[in-house]
Amino acid sequence: MEKQISSFLEFIKDDKKLSENTLQSYRRDIVQFEQYTNNNRINYQKITDEEMKKYFDYLQETGKKTSTISRNVASIRSFYQFLVRNKKVKKDPTEKIQSPKVEKKVPSILTSSEIELLLDQPKNIDLKGIRDKAMLEFAYATGMRVTEIISLNIEDVNLKDGLVSCKYGSRQRNIPLGSLSLKALADYIENSRPILIKDEKVNALFVNTNGKRLTRQGFWKIVKYYKDQAHITKDITPHVLRHSFATHLLQNGADLKSIQMMLGHSDISSTQVYMQFQDESIKNIYKHAHPRA
Repeated sequence: MEKQISSFLEFIKDDKKLSENTLQSYRRDIVQFEQYTNNNRINYQKITDEEMKKYFDYLQETGKKTSTISRNVASIRSFYQFLVRNKKVKKDPTEKIQSPKVEKKVPSILTSSEIELLLDQPKNIDLKGIRDKAMLEFAYATGMRVTEIISLNIEDVNLKDGLVSCKYGSRQRNIPLGSLSLKALADYIENSRPILIKDEKVNALFVNTNGKRLTRQGFWKIVKYYKDQAHITKDITPHVLRHSFATHLLQNGADLKSIQMMLGHSDISSTQVYMQFQDESIKNIYKHAHPRA
C-alpha cells in the first residue's frame, strides 16, 4: 500500500497542482487509514463497504470533528478512484459512503474601527516596525492567505502599477494594492528589507529579523502581538484579516464575482458565505437613502 500511496501523491501533485498544505492533508489522511487497515489486518485492496463505514465510525468515536471526517472521506475516495483507474482494485469501497454535512461557520471579522486600531499599532520608527506595518496593511489590502503572503518574492510586487501577482497551486491572480498599503510597502522595501536581509540571494518579500523568509508561525505571532497591543478582545488570526477584507468590500458595494477573483476562490459558493454580513449594511443604506424609511 505504501507504494500506491506514493504513486497517488505524486499523481495529484503533478496533475492537480495542489498546494503543499493540501498535499500534506491528503498524506496524513491516507497514512492514517493505512495504519488502521494494518492494525485491523484488513487488506486495503479487498476492503468491503461495511469495513470502510466502520473506519469512518471509528474516526467519529475517537472524537474527530465532522469537518475532519468529511475531508478524510474525500481523501480516501480520491485515493481509491486512482487505484480503480490504474486497475489496482476492482471497485471503490467509498462509493456508498456519504460525507457528513459540515455546518458552515460564520467567519470571524473585525469592524472597520477595529481594523484601524490594529493597523495603527506598528510604528515605523525601526526596521521591525516598518516591516510589520507593511505586512498588516498588505494582508488587509489584499485578503491573501497567510501561505500566499509568506510565499511571495520581491518580483511579485509591482509598486508602479500597484499590483501583486499571487500564485496559488496552478492558478495565478493579480490583486490591486490600496494607497496606504502601497505607501507602507514601499517604505519597507526601500528602508527596512535591504538592511534585514543578510544575503542578497534571498528573494522573499517578507523576511524575519534574521533575514530569512518569514514563516506562518512568525506571521501569526506578529498579528497576535499587535492584537494584544490594541487591546482587542476578539481572537485575531491572519485569516480574520482575509475575512474582514472580503466583508468590507462587499459592504461597500463590491460585486461578489470580483471578490471571488481577488480571494482566489475556485467556486463562488465559497465567497457567498460573506453575503450574510451584507444584510445589516443594506438595512443602513435603505434607512439613509429611502425617502419613507
